[in-house]
Amino acid sequence: MIKWGIIGLGNMGQKFASAIAETSNSDIAGVASLDKNKIKNFKNKYKCDNIKIYNNYDEIIKDRNINAIYIATLNNTHFELIKKCSENNKNILCEKPFTLNYDEAKIVANYISKHNINFYEGFAYRSHPQTKIIQEIIENNELGELTNIQSSFGFKVNRIKPESRLFNKILGGGAILDVGCYPLSILNFFYKGKNIYKFLNTRGNFTHTNVDDYAEAEIEIDNKIKCQIKVSFKENYENKTIIDGKKGKLIINNPWLPGSKTTLEISQGNSYYKKLVNSDLSLYANQIKMVSDNFEKNKKDDKFLVNIENSLSIMKNLSIWSELIKK
Repeated sequence: MIKWGIIGLGNMGQKFASAIAETSNSDIAGVASLDKNKIKNFKNKYKCDNIKIYNNYDEIIKDRNINAIYIATLNNTHFELIKKCSENNKNILCEKPFTLNYDEAKIVANYISKHNINFYEGFAYRSHPQTKIIQEIIENNELGELTNIQSSFGFKVNRIKPESRLFNKILGGGAILDVGCYPLSILNFFYKGKNIYKFLNTRGNFTHTNVDDYAEAEIEIDNKIKCQIKVSFKENYENKTIIDGKKGKLIINNPWLPGSKTTLEISQGNSYYKKLVNSDLSLYANQIKMVSDNFEKNKKDDKFLVNIENSLSIMKNLSIWSELIKK
């Protein structure tokens, strides 16, 4: 049984607290927030008899009764919190993006390695049963040799609020940092090499708050697979991932937030079928269960989770993409 501490009681912290009840290998031992109202709301919503409540982060990180920390705070706080959790021998699940840039990423990776910490980044879709079926379709050669991948994540924000985490540069705002990690992470699922990504074309747009609200990139992987990725706060995209091979095509209709029932579309020449994927657990419960299982087994690598090496690779390409659209 992994005893979790939750740092941050915003939207993701609340989702984590709700989902953990579905698992049998995880429990909440403590929560921490700097916002007294959020603590009050948490107490009203959940049974807190066996949960310690902290109004600062240092104390929960030092709590010896806690095995692992879920970091659900704003993007700009992750860097210091990961360092402190590592120093206090706490295994970590951190919401994406785990840092603001590649330089920060390399520093915290050294902390994680130095203290021998198990670390995973919060890409919950990876642990959903859908991802395993996608892997099986490709490994069974149903698509043949892959030639093209298209992936997007876009939603429309009606008004730019400079204080919002999405549009505030200090808080780690911007479409690339907030959701660009998703299409890059699906590429990383298939291709983890550090030097096989080549950015062919990029474009983007910046708001008056100096963060990007739209960006796209054409990437070549391994000198043969063409990829088109795009993200936006300006437009509602279909948010699909389409994988083409020499023998067939796979359409992932809900790649990022798959629910209890989701569908995949597979076509091969004149043949076409839909595959229904069922999940007994909710999206975040799947992630908690798998991460806790790996923490119990001291397992630092998992195909269906994003570990520190994967996070470094994704962040490296995020930083490259961010710099290229400035030119």
